[in-house]
This record gives sequence, C-alpha cells and structure tokens, in this order.
Amino acid sequence: MKNQFYKGHGLGNDYIALDPSQLSFKLTPRIIRTICDRNWGIGSDGILALHQTPKADFGLRIYNPDGTEAEKSGNGLRIFGNYLYATRKTKKRAFTVHTKGGLVHIHLDMNGKGHVIGATVEMGHASFQPIALPCTLRVPELIQQPVKAAGQSLRFVGVSVGNPHCVVFHEKGKTWTRDDLLEIGPELENHTIFPKRINVQLAVPIGPKAISILIWERGAGETQASGSSACAAASAAVRLGLVKSPVTVKAPGGKLEISVDPQYDLTMKGPVAEVARGTFSEAFVQNLR
Repeated sequence: MKNQFYKGHGLGNDYIALDPSQLSFKLTPRIIRTICDRNWGIGSDGILALHQTPKADFGLRIYNPDGTEAEKSGNGLRIFGNYLYATRKTKKRAFTVHTKGGLVHIHLDMNGKGHVIGATVEMGHASFQPIALPCTLRVPELIQQPVKAAGQSLRFVGVSVGNPHCVVFHEKGKTWTRDDLLEIGPELENHTIFPKRINVQLAVPIGPKAISILIWERGAGETQASGSSACAAASAAVRLGLVKSPVTVKAPGGKLEISVDPQYDLTMKGPVAEVARGTFSEAFVQNLR
C-alpha cells in the first residue's frame, strides 16, 4: 500500500519512519518540513527513511525537521528498529543498520506480549579529535576549548559520535535552566567556529555515574531527549573524569543508560514506543505536490 507511515518516540523525541520507495512523492526538503510541521503536517522531530544498502541488514537516512540530513540519531535508531520489527520488515530481534554516521548494531528488548519496549544500540566510537568535527578550532591538546555565546565565556568539549556535538559542563551542584538553553543553544549551533553547525548539550554531573543534560539539536532545536547527545555528553564526562561508566544520562524526557568502554566505544540502552501508523491522505499528498 502506498504512502504509509509509522510514528514512534523515544523519551518524547518523536520520529516518523517510512519507506520512500512506497511513496508517490519525493522527500524534498520542502516536503520534509511540511510533514514534520506540528500544525500543517503530522508533526515530528524528524523523518527516518529506509533505504537499501549492501553494507548492513538495513540502511537509514535521517532527516531533521528543517529538511537537512543528520548523520546519526540514537533515539531515531531505537524507533527505526521498532518500526522494522513492528511492520514485519524483519523477524530478527538483532540486526545491523548503516547510517551516514557509520554502522550500528541494534538489539530489541521485548515484553511478554511480543511488543518492543526498548532497544540496546552499539553506537560506535566517540572521537575528540578536532579534525572529526565541523570546527575551525585545532587545539587537540585541549579537551575543553573556549567559546563565547550569549554574552558568556564558556568551555566546551567537542565530540563526534558519527555526528558532531558541543558539550558544555556546569559545575557540580549547579544547574542549567531552559532559559540558558534557549539563549546558548541556537548561538552555539550557528557559531562561526562550527561552519557546518553543531548539536549542543548543556550538562552537569549529578552523581558518580550520572549526568543531567539539556539538548539543542542541529536542525531541530530544543528536544526532550537525544540518544546521540546522551552518548556525546556521557563520553565527554568520562573523558574529563567527572563520572565513571556506565553513565545514567537524565534529560527532560527521561533517562538513558550509556556504557563507555576504555576505547570510548559506546552502547546505549533505552525505551521506545510506537505512537501510530497511518496513510498520508490523497488531499495532503496533492497539496505536497
């Protein structure tokens, strides 16, 4: 059947999953923006598009709600895994997915009724080398690098987990506010030192194996949760000696468990939920064209 979609969320970070080969229209940036719009479309934090690849069991392209493409999404991968199993594109509970940010392994967690309730994802390797980031700074001996944003002198850790992140830590015992995020997030995302833009996490350690983060995603803005952001912040916190692995990462939408091994290979574990399945109406598709 043509023009079908699936919608799910991971800790409030919601995505639409679909198979472009079964659509009667192309996923152009304008159409992606319309579908993701919460007033004029279905509404989501992005689109997960299935595609064929010889490099893994499945291929995935990830689109932000502004129409740009992302390399990797931890929550998106859990949702995509649920989509593949729930729509019978696979009967396997463990499989590989190739993204622009690299190959990942997904293992689905089931309940007693055969429904997917979560997933464990091997997210790949965290790199702290400036060359791996869309960043004009080249001071590899500095783990934390200086930057000015929203009238503040800040220090950030640049991390790539297949997509680029800028992690800014507060002192233990202090907290970031949503107002901080709304001021600092967009300025850092579009800062001149990040010519290709960047994902932003405002982080603070809250225990020996726990951190709290607020998230500003490149191309999406404020989000309730982000798997790749949790991985980036956890690996940065371990690198700075602020926490030990495994790290519980608390975001506004809930918690993810991130394991960081001595080589900074990352494993993420967290919940996922199906929201809806449906078909784009003929009138909606005509308007898209």
